[in-house]
Amino acid sequence: MNLETLRIERKKWMTWKNIAPLRESLEKIENCKADIVLDNTIKIDAVFDEEAIYKTAKLLMPWRKGPFQIGKTFIDSEWQSNMKYNLLRPYFDLKDKKVADIGCNNGYYMFRMLEDKPKALVGFDPSPLYKTQFDFINKFVQSEIKYELLGVEHLEFYEEKFDTIFCLGVLYHRSDPVAMLKQLYKGLDKKGEVILDTFYIEGEGEMALCPESSYSKIPNIYYVPTVKALKNWCLRAGFSEFEVLQTSVTEANEQRKTEWIEGQSLEDFLDPNDSTKTVEGYPAPARVYVRLTKDKK
Repeated sequence: MNLETLRIERKKWMTWKNIAPLRESLEKIENCKADIVLDNTIKIDAVFDEEAIYKTAKLLMPWRKGPFQIGKTFIDSEWQSNMKYNLLRPYFDLKDKKVADIGCNNGYYMFRMLEDKPKALVGFDPSPLYKTQFDFINKFVQSEIKYELLGVEHLEFYEEKFDTIFCLGVLYHRSDPVAMLKQLYKGLDKKGEVILDTFYIEGEGEMALCPESSYSKIPNIYYVPTVKALKNWCLRAGFSEFEVLQTSVTEANEQRKTEWIEGQSLEDFLDPNDSTKTVEGYPAPARVYVRLTKDKK
């Protein structure tokens, strides 16, 4: 696969009629190296044209991941991504490592990872909107993070291999999860690791829920496995070790409606009479966080 040709083609996505006005608004804001606090809220402190910052941030809605504070503008994202990051933080060390984030969205996690001083940070996400959100934040952070408009399917053809790959909230969107896990495996350097999270269901069996048309009102959820079934997928993909780090149930303080998103959020996805179930009657979203090792030797 010729990735350079693909990059050229996807760069044209930035000229789409729904994206071009966003890029134009972005270009009117001057680059400004600001004081950055890489904390639960990524805080960018400098002297800005506050009105232009606010208007541009609003144009870039919906903001799924965050939060961010740019001058006086607080972007209260749908997901309080700091909760997931803080949960995972004790389990990795990225210093001097080549790191990839698959489905990186606007780069919130990668910005947080900068404090670890990795050797390289590369985000993969084929969304021109999220790429534009990333560029907006990076105008002020001015990091060397590389953002690729590519997907997990391009990992095995990528020009370099990674020591650590984060893949958070992607696997359940794939109709062939084992094939995707193999793609992650091929993207790793020797002895590399994957930090993965996905929906799971309780149960001792090696089985998976296969939603009829949607799960928690999300149409492209194909399989929600038990932990044992997920382990089997990972072993079939070639990984030598499967380690459960944490499990958690998604709560309303982690995912909720704010003025910075459009449409519905978790409260609309659950049974109004029983929060342990989705509106379809399935078990409510719960996540398992695992570490996969390519070769333990």
